[in-house]
Amino acid sequence: MRLRSWTWLLVLCGAVMTGCGSGVSLLSTAPAVSAPRPNRTGVTLTTDQLIARDQSRVRATPGDVAAIDQLSAAYLQKVREVGDPSYYAKVDGLLRTARAAAPGDSQALLLSGVLCLARHQFTAAFEWGQRAQAAAPHAAAPLGVIADAQVELGRYDEALATVQSMVDRRPDLTSYSRVSYVRELHGDVPGAIAAMRMAADAGGGTPENVAYIEVLLGNLHLNHGELDAAEHEYRRALFADPNYVHALAALGRVRAAQSRFDEAVTLLQQAIDIYPLPQYVITLGDVQAAMGRSGDARRSYDLAAAEQQLYQANGVDLDQELALFDADRGQTGPDAIAAARRAARDRPSVQSADALAWTLYVNGELGGALQASLQAHRLGTEDPLFFFHSGMIEAALGMTAQARNDLAHTLTLNPAFSIIHSDEARHELAALESRA
Repeated sequence: MRLRSWTWLLVLCGAVMTGCGSGVSLLSTAPAVSAPRPNRTGVTLTTDQLIARDQSRVRATPGDVAAIDQLSAAYLQKVREVGDPSYYAKVDGLLRTARAAAPGDSQALLLSGVLCLARHQFTAAFEWGQRAQAAAPHAAAPLGVIADAQVELGRYDEALATVQSMVDRRPDLTSYSRVSYVRELHGDVPGAIAAMRMAADAGGGTPENVAYIEVLLGNLHLNHGELDAAEHEYRRALFADPNYVHALAALGRVRAAQSRFDEAVTLLQQAIDIYPLPQYVITLGDVQAAMGRSGDARRSYDLAAAEQQLYQANGVDLDQELALFDADRGQTGPDAIAAARRAARDRPSVQSADALAWTLYVNGELGGALQASLQAHRLGTEDPLFFFHSGMIEAALGMTAQARNDLAHTLTLNPAFSIIHSDEARHELAALESRA
């Protein structure tokens, strides 16, 4: 499963800098002015301490909208740290109270958009982002919510313009990291790495924020087979935030790519014990399957399914993720196709198109699979999985030359792109070449 979801970037900003020219052009790697760093004084509180403080404030003064906003933001940060989606209902209730008390409160509107992003409700997130922007027209943070929603809704030209406005207005971790993702989607991996490095250098409000940027930077290297560079970034993340779950899991993926499966299991299990994110549990199952531990793998997949149900029960739309999970494991049927089609309809991104293509392929609907795959490639994204999926679809349709090119490109981008599919890609490519 991809470690690529953009909605992790919760924009939990307070004061906003405006009028700072960045010099960053989204689809180029032009040098940029470094983001100014605020001076910090006093003691930094942990998320739990923030929650306790803000809970006390809300109890003492129930109508204090600023305290409600801050408690909502702290709860959303807590989800990032421990992966408990039950906080979403608490945030939803708090924000309803804040909006009722102060309909024009820009922070409550902004956090409503952030909550919808976290729940993969992207049309609603876009609408809240627009309302937050109208309430605070000079702020940069609402542009982040709008841009994230536009990306997931497949509105890429609009997202380009929005992110450009955001980075022009506030060149910092949140804007540079979005520049990185836009560049990555358009196939500019070196440019994406450069922008993500600027994001890491800009720093963030908490060690967790900085650590996650380091993980995303490592993922850019890992997804293109640069294992040493990826590990370097993951260890930087652990330096910023020791025992950081996303870095531990990512190191597990590095060890799996190196076929050091025992170490991979240890790292992934360590991460899951802290934060049982479904995609990490699935990765553990894939490693166990590669080791021939089918019983352990089945138990991991069952745990992942239970975790996904928990997220769904707390309002998170997982149609895209579930469709890809089922297709990767050969689970066929009308329910899987329906989920993939809903994802393509509700969040028409290149990722949803790719999930639909793979789901249709596994279910034998090759013509529809090819059309969906063409949509997945429409931006020129250099994602090995996209090329693997299109290559397998083309091979099944007898499009031998195209299949050879795509499968060869997959393995050029990253020879260890998937624990469960890398060998399949090599075998299929060898079979096609033997018939040439």
